[in-house]
Amino acid sequence: MALSTVKWSLDDYHQMIKAGLFVDRPVELLAGEIVPMPPEGEPHAYFSRTAGAYLARILGDRALVSPAKPITIPNDSEPEPDIAIVAPLGREYLNHHPYPENIFWVIEYANSSLEKDSTLKYHLYAEAGIPEYWLVNLQTGELIIYREPKGREYGSKMTLTTGTISPLAFPDLTIPVAAIISTEG
Repeated sequence: MALSTVKWSLDDYHQMIKAGLFVDRPVELLAGEIVPMPPEGEPHAYFSRTAGAYLARILGDRALVSPAKPITIPNDSEPEPDIAIVAPLGREYLNHHPYPENIFWVIEYANSSLEKDSTLKYHLYAEAGIPEYWLVNLQTGELIIYREPKGREYGSKMTLTTGTISPLAFPDLTIPVAAIISTEG
């Protein structure tokens, strides 16, 4: 006997949230499936917190740095990237979470979530047309930059451990890799 799973729509998911079904249960909707989010370890929390504060400082009013908040993307998905850099639309976000056209880039910090972030979320972000996806592999200390979304893949991949990077949306900014992840105190 083959088992099948129920796929949930965004509307279903939002109804469950309103009904309080996920209180104290960190989950996200990925490709119609409700997926648990593992607890953050200390390095994950540290790097995402400090990188978010740094990005907010250098971006100022040009973008909103949204830490661990939902974004709404196609295919019944509402992931919560560790950091989403989005258009500063103010009160419009009272009516919806950022859509792909509002997103400059997303950052995921991955240790125990590495497989999910490098496969499922990678494909979902590419398919949604998010122009840039930064994946920080906490196991290796690498910043992996994906660009040029085409279907379910990204056409460009760079792996950095040092140096600088300029985000596509803000080419005038030069961000040290160490500001996103650094093993130095």
